[in-house]
Amino acid sequence: MTTPPEPGTDLNTRTIPVKRVAYMAVFIALSGVGAMIKIPSPVGTIGLDSAPGYFCGLAFGYMEGIWVIFIGHLITAGIVGFPLGIPLHLFIGLQLAAWVVAFRWISQRLGPVAGSIAAIFLNGIISAFSMIFIGGMGAVLGTMPFLIAGSLVNVIIAVISHRIVHRGGLV
Repeated sequence: MTTPPEPGTDLNTRTIPVKRVAYMAVFIALSGVGAMIKIPSPVGTIGLDSAPGYFCGLAFGYMEGIWVIFIGHLITAGIVGFPLGIPLHLFIGLQLAAWVVAFRWISQRLGPVAGSIAAIFLNGIISAFSMIFIGGMGAVLGTMPFLIAGSLVNVIIAVISHRIVHRGGLV
């Protein structure tokens, strides 16, 4: 006779636990709400959609953060009609996924301030170079201040929210 598995364990390691999927769905919905709060910019796709992804990266893990931030960006871009084209928005979503991994990794090892600085630098400065394909260095430099501002707001919201929820013992 076999004993039943412990609560919360996977019966099949290839499946994602329902609880993780539910968390991701809630935070993807929050990304959709944040996507409607725009930071005025030349591109129109800079919004508060990344905060839930950064929060999930800190609170739940890499995979949750990756999926929430990636889908959140696609929602933001879709709301304004994919102004940079679908392939470039997919690339930007992949960049954001990499940035949330770096944010979590650095935050775990050096603290949330260092992780925040890294995420703001990566998303605000490095991601601005995605615009070089659209309008050269003028587009890069024209978009960079808005990306830095958007990154700053998103990361600060994520870190403060995580700190509050963590202190309350909820994650």
